[in-house]
Parts: sequence; C-alpha cells; structure tokens
Amino acid sequence: MMTQILPIRILTHNIRYATTTPFKGERPWVERKQLLLNEFQYETRHCPETFVCLQEVLHNQLGEILAGLNEKAKPETPEWEYIGVGRDDGHESGEYSPIFYRAAVWELIHWETVWLSSTPETPSKSWDAASIRIVTIGVFTHRQTQDTILVMNTHLDDQGSRSRLEAARIILKKISDYRARTYEHHGVTRAISGTFLAGDFNSEENQEAYQELTVSLLDAYKEVPSSQRYGNDITWTGFGYENEPASRIDYVLVDPTVKQSRRLAVQGYAALGNKFDDGVYCSDHRAVVVDLLLR
Repeated sequence: MMTQILPIRILTHNIRYATTTPFKGERPWVERKQLLLNEFQYETRHCPETFVCLQEVLHNQLGEILAGLNEKAKPETPEWEYIGVGRDDGHESGEYSPIFYRAAVWELIHWETVWLSSTPETPSKSWDAASIRIVTIGVFTHRQTQDTILVMNTHLDDQGSRSRLEAARIILKKISDYRARTYEHHGVTRAISGTFLAGDFNSEENQEAYQELTVSLLDAYKEVPSSQRYGNDITWTGFGYENEPASRIDYVLVDPTVKQSRRLAVQGYAALGNKFDDGVYCSDHRAVVVDLLLR
C-alpha cells in the first residue's frame, strides 16, 4: 500500500474579499462568485485528491463556495468539507484562509489556526503588520494509501516587511514541529510523508518571506522547466486600474525531505487566467495550480 504513487493537486487562489465598495474595474462578489466556482469545479473534477486553498474569504463567501462545491451532493453526505476560521476572532469574523478537501478521500487527523504574531495562540498582530494574519494547518491521511500529509495555507501581510519575515519563521518552525511528530491513526502510528505550503505571500522572489521560506522549501514554479509550465508567470494583476506593477506573489512551496521512503515531487505548474472574453476579473489574483506526486 505504501509504495503506491499518489497524485495530489493543489489549487491556491486569493479570491478578493466581498467588499461593499468595489475598486474601479472590480465587479461585486455576486457577479464574480460563479466564475470562481466554475474554476474550482473544473480544476478539481479529475483529481479527487485536490486541495483548494483560498485567501481573503469572508464568512458569507465561505458558505456560498461550500454550497457551490456541494451542489450535486446530498446534504447528509457533502462531497467537500473545509478547515479554517475567521482571523479576527478565531470564529467567523474577518478573512479566512480555508482549506477545502474531499472527506471521502482524505481523513482529517488534526487541524489548527496559528496567528502569525508574537502570540500565535490568540487573534493578534505584531511587529509592523497592518492586519491580523494567520496560517491554517491540517494533517490528512489518504484513505486508500494511508499516506499522511501536512497541508498549510496562509496570507501574509501586504504592508509589514518584518511581519512577513517573522511569519515565515513561525511557519517554518511549525513545519519542523509537525514533521517531528507521529500520529496515531486507527491504532497505527504514522509520520508525515509529504508537506506543502500554499498562499499569497505578498512577497516577491527577492523579498524577505520568499527568501526565508525557500531556504528549506522548494518553489513548485521553479521545479518545472519554463517550457513545460502552463499559463502566466504573474499571479497578482489588480483589476486593471491600479498604479502598481503586476507581480508573482502567490506560491505553492514543497518540503523536499524524504520521509518514510516517500518524497513529494512536483509534476506540473500553471497560473490560470482571471479574465476572459466577458472582461470580468474573477479576482485581482490568478489561481496557481500545482500537480504533485507522492512516491
């Protein structure tokens, strides 16, 4: 069982929170919602092991996305579930960084939200952060192969350089702590055999958070030759009227450590379009999709 190759797809997308005062060029959430749902449904249709990691999700958006993903499922047996909390109070207030997964494919073993501050157990911000920031962490066991993986989703601060650096350090410490543990699962002790971190880092390659994180984690983008990547390089576009340069700030990073004779390898990378013939931006970010193999 443990020698079976396990394909895993990661979709990460900052969906832009449902503001009541849309920016110039931005359509309201009610007009963007279905575009994003179509993206999620299409990109996850043929890989049951997909994780969908979103950022800037308000509570009402969370409910509508979950309902959309489960539209064809019976209410008593939803196809999709999620982990995550609102960052402002640890419940429903403020933006979520949720992780969506298929419960029939992945069994949730443990999860938590960590605040990226000097007091990570409680809703808080520190250093030069403009907003409260979090990382959502889940440990999942694949029901068929019994592989256990660590999944992390985050959205780092857009203003504070030091807060992004300190947040990166907190995340790396969490990865180290989780990978040092074992997990009891149906009477069997298991270790984590693969780890990935997805999200909007608000950090380009030459900046603090990216530099700190990629000392020990691999950028999936760089693991795929440029001739084999699909779509765009840029992940933040704005809505077409911002006086800021577009940039690559959304990532999937992978821990290359071999554990239990298993290694998570990058097989494919894409940055999807966020505007099509209708001219409507589904978000000011493009989705990043990464295909991994645990083997």
